[in-house]
Amino acid sequence: MSDRRRWVGSRSGAASLLACLLVVSATASRAAATVPPGDVFRVRRAAGDTIVQVIPTPFGGLVRADVVARLLGGVVDSLPDGQWRLTIHGAAIDLTPGSAFAALDTTTLPLIEPMRLVDGAPLVPLQLFSDVLPRLELGIAWDRARAELRAMPALVRRPPAVVAQGATPAVSTAVAAASAARSAGRAAPSASAPVPAGLSRRYTVVVDPGHGGKDPGMKGPVVDGVAFSEARVTLEVSRRLRDALEAKGIQVVMTRTRDTLIALRDRGPIANRANGDLFLSIHVNAANPKWSNPSGARGFETFFLSTARTEDEAHVANMENEVVHFETEVDGGPKGDALSFILNDLARNEHLRESSEVASTIQRRMQQVHPGPNRGVKQALFSVLVRTYMPAVLVELGFGTNPSEARWMATPRGQQEAAEAIAEAAVDYLQDYDRRTRTASR
Repeated sequence: MSDRRRWVGSRSGAASLLACLLVVSATASRAAATVPPGDVFRVRRAAGDTIVQVIPTPFGGLVRADVVARLLGGVVDSLPDGQWRLTIHGAAIDLTPGSAFAALDTTTLPLIEPMRLVDGAPLVPLQLFSDVLPRLELGIAWDRARAELRAMPALVRRPPAVVAQGATPAVSTAVAAASAARSAGRAAPSASAPVPAGLSRRYTVVVDPGHGGKDPGMKGPVVDGVAFSEARVTLEVSRRLRDALEAKGIQVVMTRTRDTLIALRDRGPIANRANGDLFLSIHVNAANPKWSNPSGARGFETFFLSTARTEDEAHVANMENEVVHFETEVDGGPKGDALSFILNDLARNEHLRESSEVASTIQRRMQQVHPGPNRGVKQALFSVLVRTYMPAVLVELGFGTNPSEARWMATPRGQQEAAEAIAEAAVDYLQDYDRRTRTASR
């Protein structure tokens, strides 16, 4: 191997931290007798089961990347630039020590805690294998109830397109989507790409598709034979928003890229670890049943974090915060005096003022494409916004309870129009913010 060296573990001189990461192979019939003490999980594969021990952390634990990768039919290599590469079923995922992000082609994959090296061994959060990789259609599944990682090579999804000779086959829809984006001129900006016009540096926008997984969000009428789902619509609009922003030279981090549930308390920290400059949470509204004509409610509105001033604002916040009922092992976030303390602290912070500016800019841009009325900038206590330490807003694209607006949001044309309007607004705001900060520093 001329350009990389493959990590090889050594038994001599291993630290106690590495010693607790020993794996014990066992057949299914002997597994119960060979489970080591402490936090563990099982890797199940055709060749037999293996019990892997975990280093407990406040975020769920660390595991040896090379050990787990090998059990799943992959390999971990160190690269000359200090990065590490996990290759599994043709997909190459790059990891950087000290970084809470992995890179799959041009797609950024957020990790719940940074990758690190201990005595030369690559340690990654268990979440990389239990949550991130199962989303990529690599034949990997995680059974949380049994703490079991399953290798199912027969379920690896192969792309229908023929790749160029000598190229590494892309085996996930994420890779395929990124390749399609590049061929269409929508490649994610690289570190060497020119900084967008009007900006002094490359900014990072975190896009948060609301709901997902077992939380479908609000449900609306049937559109073209498909029941309206907030989680599905927000994900599709968010993907288009990501592409539109990347085409403008903005770095984008997604809190979710598939139909899976990300806890409200985790979405803000994902943005914070990415050092995001702007947080955009995308949602679909639902009419208050107390209104005289709920199905007739129409329009778009953008919220920023503050106390609700009206009953309607409180209704929207309560509706979007209901996701905590699906988060069985997650607390509901700050309550009572703790929440008041956070809000009072944020009220003195520039982020609230900036968030209001972002919301106003989005409303102006959305007004140019939306079929419904501009309902204005609103404020309310959204759990997803409490933990974001940057300008942050929640966009209600329209009312899914209104048949005409549900149709607009469910169609590719409507989704593209909304995504492009929000992307334009984000760039408008960042350019204005950049100009103001540069002027203030002179």
